[in-house]
Amino acid sequence: MDTQVDNAIQIAWNPATDQNLKSQAFEFINQLRTDPAGREACLSLFTRSPRPVEVVRLVSLDVVNHAIQAQQDSQALGHIKDTLVDYVRRTYGSGNPDDVDPASLQNKLAQALTLLFVALYKDSWSTFFDDFLSLTSLQNNGSRDNLSGVVFYLRLLESVHDEIADVHITGANSNGKRNTELKDILRARDVRKVAASWQQILTQWQGQNDKVVEMALKVIGKWVDWIDISLVVNQDTLNLLFPLVGRTNPTNSEDRVRDAAINTFTEIVGKKMKPADKISMIIFLNLGGVVSQLVASPPLHELRTTSSYDVDLAEAVAKLVNNTVSDVVRILEDTKVETETRAQAEQLLQTFLPHLLRFFSDEYDEICSSVISSITDLLTFLRKAKPLPPVYSAMLSPILNAIIQKMRYDETSSWGDEDEQTDEAEFQELRKRLQVLQKSVSAVDEGLYIDILSNVVGNTFQNLDQQGGQMDWRDLDLALHEMYLFGELTVPNGGLYAKSEPSGVAAERLIVMMAKMVESGIASFNHPAIQLQYMEICVRYCSFFESQINYIPQVLEQFVQLVHHQHIRVRTRSWYLFFRFVKHLRAHVGNVAETVIKSISDLLPIRAEIQEESGDDMSSDESDHSADATFNGQLYLFEAIGTISSEASIPVEKQIIYARSILDPLFSEIQRNLEPAKSGDAQAILQIHHVIMALGTLAHGFSDWTPGNSATAHHAPSQQVTEEFSRASEAILIALESLRTSFDVRTASRAAFSRLMGVMGIGILPLLPRWIDGLLSQSSSKDEMAMFLRLLDQVVFGFKKDIYDVLDSLLTPLFQRVFIGLAEPVTGTDDEIQLAELRREYLTFVQIILNNDLGAVLVSDKNQAFFETLIVSITTLAKTVTAGQGNLMASRLAFSVLTRMADLWGGPSIAEVGKAPVTSSVPPSPAFPGFDQFLIQRFHPVCWEVLREPTFHPGNDAQAKQVLNEIAGLEQTIYIKTGDLFLQHLQSEFFPSMGMDGSDFIKSMVTSPERKGLATYLLGTLRNRR
Repeated sequence: MDTQVDNAIQIAWNPATDQNLKSQAFEFINQLRTDPAGREACLSLFTRSPRPVEVVRLVSLDVVNHAIQAQQDSQALGHIKDTLVDYVRRTYGSGNPDDVDPASLQNKLAQALTLLFVALYKDSWSTFFDDFLSLTSLQNNGSRDNLSGVVFYLRLLESVHDEIADVHITGANSNGKRNTELKDILRARDVRKVAASWQQILTQWQGQNDKVVEMALKVIGKWVDWIDISLVVNQDTLNLLFPLVGRTNPTNSEDRVRDAAINTFTEIVGKKMKPADKISMIIFLNLGGVVSQLVASPPLHELRTTSSYDVDLAEAVAKLVNNTVSDVVRILEDTKVETETRAQAEQLLQTFLPHLLRFFSDEYDEICSSVISSITDLLTFLRKAKPLPPVYSAMLSPILNAIIQKMRYDETSSWGDEDEQTDEAEFQELRKRLQVLQKSVSAVDEGLYIDILSNVVGNTFQNLDQQGGQMDWRDLDLALHEMYLFGELTVPNGGLYAKSEPSGVAAERLIVMMAKMVESGIASFNHPAIQLQYMEICVRYCSFFESQINYIPQVLEQFVQLVHHQHIRVRTRSWYLFFRFVKHLRAHVGNVAETVIKSISDLLPIRAEIQEESGDDMSSDESDHSADATFNGQLYLFEAIGTISSEASIPVEKQIIYARSILDPLFSEIQRNLEPAKSGDAQAILQIHHVIMALGTLAHGFSDWTPGNSATAHHAPSQQVTEEFSRASEAILIALESLRTSFDVRTASRAAFSRLMGVMGIGILPLLPRWIDGLLSQSSSKDEMAMFLRLLDQVVFGFKKDIYDVLDSLLTPLFQRVFIGLAEPVTGTDDEIQLAELRREYLTFVQIILNNDLGAVLVSDKNQAFFETLIVSITTLAKTVTAGQGNLMASRLAFSVLTRMADLWGGPSIAEVGKAPVTSSVPPSPAFPGFDQFLIQRFHPVCWEVLREPTFHPGNDAQAKQVLNEIAGLEQTIYIKTGDLFLQHLQSEFFPSMGMDGSDFIKSMVTSPERKGLATYLLGTLRNRR
């Protein structure tokens, strides 16, 4: 069978093998995992001589490993153990380096032996460590001189730790109890022997083989977490470790052994211990002195600013400092710590703080990041320490200064280069983490924070006055970045101003900073990062200009210059910032509207570009310089012009002139491109899409009035402006009617329609049939229909007093289009999601009509013929509660609509529900004849179709429970509107025809004060029935 297994593995891993044959080979190999004969063949293949190829041995050993994990028979496990141990002795005990396996096979073999250790160590393999420790000596004389045996022994120790003690691995499995038991047995039985072997191996190989020493140090670092600390922290072991930590080499190059030794100390410090013991250990190890020597060593001191700087060593020492400081802070936070221990901890904190700040300030961000967690811990501790003792408050200033300096771009960095986008993104991410630290400092001592930040910004502007354009842009960027963050201190007080006065000390300082910034002329500093930051700050603190309006003309002029910036990132971002600036300050810029419009008119011509598909979909808004991104930025200019042009102080005649100066060129573009677009010219179609988007955006700038919203009622545009934009609506409709098969044109038109509502007001209503005809074409997807129905919700709500006649004429054709979409077959998950969305929007639209006193339109003379189709569609959606995307949500909405219809058209209430129900002898008087019977014969049965649906489980599904609640509400509403007529139907016809006693249902329905009581009864009934 060995040959058969050998061939199968080689076939499976041969790239040239036929796919069918390869599948058969994999299936055969998988069967080996549960076949004792297959396991035996694989064991033989791995251990035999001559050896098969490496992949055969690796796969064979993997099958054996699987067998060990699945095997319960101790005899079978014993056989595998004996075979593998014999192989290890032959291979690693001889000392012949040519015999040993490649590293990948050694790791796999160590894994197999570790699994056997887990299964057998407790009861039948107590000599596990002795068996493999013996391999480390060639003459079995206690000298650890067999290199092959030592390397495999250390590899096995690492594997054992990973299996039973590594919290990152063992935390994810359910073997906690087993692992604890094995560690307890190991501590009692073998751990001293193992610890002694580390000393012997380090003694034997120190200065002889760095690979062995590094492996031994890593093993010590892992094991120290769960063994007696005295086995490692003793004079004999430390005498071996300290020389490794402090060792130097003439070239000051990377030293993996030294780094591993430092990491070992980091793990030692991280071991959980009692506070007093931990402090004593840190002092005993003289870690302060050790770190001081390392920081002063050439690789970290003399070479710090050179390319030979040892980054790996710096990161290793930083982690040691980080762990030490975190532990010291944790001890200081413990209120139960003895006075002597606390005093020692405070002294250690003073000792380590300079080291902490040194690594935090390191030029390399990965080194800085290594100590952020301990600085966070320290600041959290200081925030809680109230009142703050002077010894602690003195720490804040150097910490904050270090944070601020770390916020600065380093000397080697540039800004805006395409090749450095990753570095830029990483730095901005670091800045966010540093910002959190700054906030922590502010929480401890806000006054200190305000003073230091004010000085940094103030000194920078003073230097700018002296140095001008010669100043380093990085210093200016730092000051502006800190200004941008500084304003967050004013948020709790409601912003910069309160009743026209600064809202606090921070606001006062920021107002001074803003004035200095504008007066400094920094907007003219020739670096894109500075100019962009300047605009961001002006926009963020716009409220400053509302109070200091004398600065607005200057800043507005600077913005107009910067929107023409040659750097594309600055230029496109500035378009958005310019819009935000003028929108916020529109009341103060009307007098220069004409000048501003002329100044930026050269940026308005639209040039649509068809782009090639790029495989990169990861670009951010800031780094996306595509034609689409540029056009999206350009739209902000159109909205900004609309905002400026429509300011209340500008005469309407002037507003019309400004609007026409922008609209007429856009109309010309539509006219120029319409015929090519009709012929399928993609460039022309995209140009029309862009123009339509621009028209809608300009309209939104002119009026952000929302029909039906009383808060913006005073923003309603004048009649002349409305008439002007009716030309834009007509131009868009002409394009839409000609190009309704184009998805892009429909999308742009739908967006423009939503924006034109605010500027056209009631004038848009007569055009609704044309909008519907264009936007709900045969080419429209269900998703488009759903989005347009959502827009119509706004129209109905906003113009409910004026929309009846228009709605009456368009309702039937509108619903016909929607029903076509609802009836389309579902072909995939996306289709299913779109159908669910369309159902939801359709039912919501009907609900909006009913809730806004427009229900009569559904039964008008024009729409009465369609009423039956409408009811069938709603009741069908109500009773569709089987599994499917959005079915239950649609059902809930549909029942809600039916209940609303019953309430509106059922006539006056003739019954009351409650503990003392009241039924009038007065017959029902519905809004139109026969609707009372319609409720009983058509609406009521739908409820019970759902209740009798086997897949309807309101007890287990929250959405189904909501449906049940709506059913209860509909049943009670029918009773309230029809009274005894409904009860008689239930008692004499409905329940008898179902063969059930409905008296309990009737009792619950009429006596429950709210629908919740009836829903609870129905839920109990469904549970009992099933």
